[in-house]
Amino acid sequence: MTAPLKYSAIKSPSPPTKTVVNPYVVAAVLLLFLTAVWLSYGGSKNAGGERLSLDLADIPQVVLDKDAELARARNRNCSYWDCFNVYRCGQRMVAGAGDYVDNSDDDEQRERISIYVYPLKEYLDAGSKQPAFQLSREFYRIVQTIVDSPYYTANPNEACLFMPTLDTLNQNRIDTTLVGKALASLPHWENGENHLIFNFIAGSKPDYSTVLDVNTDRAIIIGAGFDSWTFRTDFDVAAPMYSPVLERHRTLRESRRQDTAVLLVSSQLNIFPRQFRILQELTYEYPNEVLLLQRCPSSTAKTDEALDVLGQFSEDPRSRAPDRPGVGSEQDIRCNFPHGNEYEYPEVLATGTFCLIARGVRLGQPTLLEAMAAGCIPIVMADNYVLPFSDILDWDLLAIRIYESNLHAVVQVLRAVSMERIHEMQAQGRYVYERYFASLEKIVLTALDQLNDRIFPHLSRTYPHWNMGPERRATQNPLFLPLIAPKAQGFTAVILTYDRLESLYILIQKLATVPSLQKILVVWNNQRKSPPHPSLFPKVGKPLKIIQTAANRLSNRFYPYEEIETEAILTIDDDIVMLTADELDFGYEVWREYPDRIVGFPSRTHVWDNGTGRWRYESEWTNQISMVLTGAAFHHKYWSYMYTNAMPGNIKEWVDEHMNCEDIAMNFLVSNITNKPPIKVAPRKKFKCPECTNNEMLSADLNHMTERSACINRFAEIYGTMPLRTVEFRADPVLFKDNFPEKLKRFNDIGSL
Repeated sequence: MTAPLKYSAIKSPSPPTKTVVNPYVVAAVLLLFLTAVWLSYGGSKNAGGERLSLDLADIPQVVLDKDAELARARNRNCSYWDCFNVYRCGQRMVAGAGDYVDNSDDDEQRERISIYVYPLKEYLDAGSKQPAFQLSREFYRIVQTIVDSPYYTANPNEACLFMPTLDTLNQNRIDTTLVGKALASLPHWENGENHLIFNFIAGSKPDYSTVLDVNTDRAIIIGAGFDSWTFRTDFDVAAPMYSPVLERHRTLRESRRQDTAVLLVSSQLNIFPRQFRILQELTYEYPNEVLLLQRCPSSTAKTDEALDVLGQFSEDPRSRAPDRPGVGSEQDIRCNFPHGNEYEYPEVLATGTFCLIARGVRLGQPTLLEAMAAGCIPIVMADNYVLPFSDILDWDLLAIRIYESNLHAVVQVLRAVSMERIHEMQAQGRYVYERYFASLEKIVLTALDQLNDRIFPHLSRTYPHWNMGPERRATQNPLFLPLIAPKAQGFTAVILTYDRLESLYILIQKLATVPSLQKILVVWNNQRKSPPHPSLFPKVGKPLKIIQTAANRLSNRFYPYEEIETEAILTIDDDIVMLTADELDFGYEVWREYPDRIVGFPSRTHVWDNGTGRWRYESEWTNQISMVLTGAAFHHKYWSYMYTNAMPGNIKEWVDEHMNCEDIAMNFLVSNITNKPPIKVAPRKKFKCPECTNNEMLSADLNHMTERSACINRFAEIYGTMPLRTVEFRADPVLFKDNFPEKLKRFNDIGSL
């Protein structure tokens, strides 16, 4: 670069003194000056400091020569592991998450993706001067949403992801070759690595590809209409087909009728002829349950044109007045088959319980969002269609999928759905739509949230976070177990004892006969007296370990001892000797099906006393239970860790101090996390044990019952709610009451009423 004339040399003063100038010093001064100028004018814009300007008044133009480099074709085999540079990410630590999308109150340092958005530019062909794309209002809103989000960074050097400002939402409105050249000209392109491309309408006549026909190389596509062949799992992001029609229908759901008129509404205008004929037959067969809508006879538009209208986005935001309505502002009237009655669209969707979302020439259909906005349950009939955000959203909770070949049986399928299930799906559809799909901004932020979870999996949100609303406290299983826990592992029996050796020895001998028992752990809670020598214990064929505790605490029964190698734990008192091997083995089998719950034998309940305005502990035998006492109960060892390390408040200390209510505390803990009740097994009415002096059922001390009631009220105050769930349920073996020969029954020795 040539310096300005006034800086090109240093003139010496007039003689007689002659000054010799070192040329290296001059070069150094010039270099420092030019660096300062670059940082002041260009460096801050390129290196970060200035927020991206979204001013549309004077967008610079870039002319692309016909010989300009073209981006490489889309890599179909890209995965997160070979096409994404994760080392770009994690350079920025964010203090707190108060401004995070999930509104967490956690103040810890968190990692978060950072997205650099390229400046707005207009790319033109050097010869024809035609633009590479037409800027739409929707794309401008996407850019604005990212810039306003907590993920945005103005510094490309700290960016994890890059967002080109090339409007590729609608392939019908772009020059695919010019866009490919424009992408290759981006300063940080690097074969598309870590770049985001938004696209809602992919493909064009006659092929209608399910992915954008642009050379995007390694770029991540956030697109609508993916099928299982074009979608790169854990790399691309499946987004919904945005519907501009909903811009003027903000209150569509509020007008929904509670008594829906029809079972199924089919409103698409671009259904294939074969499918339309099947729907016509269903309309004749079920005239009061199927509403088939088509174009009214007065309309002269063609089907393909209608498709373009459904997918059309608004014009350049620079050419529109702020108060001018967008696409879809015209009233849409559709007529039903075969009568020709007129209906306003999309309001008519609110009259149906279910709305058909069928395959057109494109897989992604705006009807999906329109149906959800109207509170209509989507019936998705598009084989291989990748539903929006299916990596994080459970669509089985709010939609029904049927194969295209089963369209003729759709009415029978929908008739079989119960009203309870319908109400659940409608409620879930409401929640998902309002949280993720109600606006273009929410769609964009959801896509970014999904990418953030993918890039930082150790900070990713769980299934309940994405699919369960905070107001709906859903049942959940915190354990990473299969539907039925493996049988081969068996259970560990943890016996809490003090010094009742006779009953302890009897219990050990009975436990040893249970086939699913793996180990016996005797927790000796007496510090004044040493436990008997191991040679004095009964000789059994199962491992037996004796642990002497440092203090006499009831919580010792729930300590996660390293000797416990199984998932299942049977906590049992040393005086519970009346249970049979069949009862214990059956209890373990029930636990295998419900591994997140407390499964056991003695049950209790809690009731509200209107006289005192407090909870009361109830030990009488009733059909209702809300607690299973851990004097004889199975639970997952996870709950032992939780009881020992994560018990709320001072409950654990209070229990140890008062030597009571550890079983109530465990029931509170499990029910609070899972929102599920315990499960009682076997119908034995009372635990009768004449020799047992510490058996709660035989205690006549009224102070004991009063203290148990006080425990419930104290724990409820600490939790701030009553987590215990009351249920009328008991698990019995198959053929338990049937008059069958004993040898046909697996569990014969089960206590009776």
